[in-house]
Amino acid sequence: MEIVIGISGASGAQYGVRLLEILADMEIDTHLVLTKAAEKIIEVETDLNPGYIKDLATYVHDEKDFTAPIASGSHPFAGMIVAPCSMKTLAAVANGISDNLLARTADVCLKDRRKLILMTRETPLSGIHIENMLKAHNAGAIILPACPAYYNKPESIDDLINFMAGRALDLMDVKNEAYRRWG
Repeated sequence: MEIVIGISGASGAQYGVRLLEILADMEIDTHLVLTKAAEKIIEVETDLNPGYIKDLATYVHDEKDFTAPIASGSHPFAGMIVAPCSMKTLAAVANGISDNLLARTADVCLKDRRKLILMTRETPLSGIHIENMLKAHNAGAIILPACPAYYNKPESIDDLINFMAGRALDLMDVKNEAYRRWG
């Protein structure tokens, strides 16, 4: 199984990083598309080194590399999780604008009916954001806002991050123990 992880320029790159960590531990091959905007946000919001993040992935692709295998439906991969998904990336996906590899790979998922999970990260939402979420949903994407639950009585920020990472993996049909489940 191969899964694409996209990290776009929204707050919350920790979600994508945790997904890469979990998938690396599970020895599941990953393709990473880390946008330049994401690298800037990571620098501002975290102490993480982009090199560490890239080392977690099996394959790393530049956001402008349209020759990457994941840019084609002929390359077999299970699906894609964009975590976090900026409103710019959401708009590109919802409107079929494949202006970088992240959006192109999402387009491949939609056209080939592969799983596409968009962990949107913005608040409050404008009408345009909501319309783009609906358009992406109607095209086949799963919209997973970064809204962690509290029934698992989180004790740390890591617990909140693990919840969202685990839910994204659940939606990708990857069995995981990233978080404490309901009941």
